[in-house]
Amino acid sequence: MPPPLGPAVDTTPRPLPARVPLRGQFVVLEPLHVRHAPELWRAAQGADESWAYLGYGPFPSQDAMARHVGDLSVNVDYVTWAVRPVATGEASGWLSLLDIQPKHASIELGGIWFGPAMQRTKAATEAMFLALRHAADDLGYRRLVWKCNALNAPSKRAADRLGFTFEGTHRMHQVVKGRQRDTDWYSIVGDEWPRCRDALLGWLDPANFGPDGTAKRGLAEIRATG
Repeated sequence: MPPPLGPAVDTTPRPLPARVPLRGQFVVLEPLHVRHAPELWRAAQGADESWAYLGYGPFPSQDAMARHVGDLSVNVDYVTWAVRPVATGEASGWLSLLDIQPKHASIELGGIWFGPAMQRTKAATEAMFLALRHAADDLGYRRLVWKCNALNAPSKRAADRLGFTFEGTHRMHQVVKGRQRDTDWYSIVGDEWPRCRDALLGWLDPANFGPDGTAKRGLAEIRATG
């Protein structure tokens, strides 16, 4: 008997993400540019702990942040967007599509930094959704990846909330800021995405929020009930 093989798939290489704006109800993603640095610097004030699990930051000065933003904006391996919530009009974070593998239709959402005022907001959720939808629906990637430091509890909760499935831990995966890092891997694959997408759209529906802005139903509940 022949050896078992995986299912046949469309082998057409997926397009690379373009550096174009992505617009939602609560947030706009703008291709990162050094001109965003002054607003991002303001968003970072008093937020040193927000850099704990990233390979960079906190920055000692606005110039230092501007240099980093400039480098990120021209990195050919990443596509990075500044995140501008509609409610404030101020760029308050960034995120990237990276580890882009067009031949394997695999792409990672990562390099995420949100200032404290943007964390746990509708804008934060929609920002991640816009990037994922662009990758899966516009570009046709089959495997959406999320990776984080195994000690980063908020990032792990975010992956679970968005509908990612935990795949395992790469032990002693990296050295970050002089410390050993184990990395947890998550994914949304194939036909899992439509259900995650529809749940996110349901959660982001203005009708899902009360007068005080509190969500009536959580993402897990919406995914479970359809």
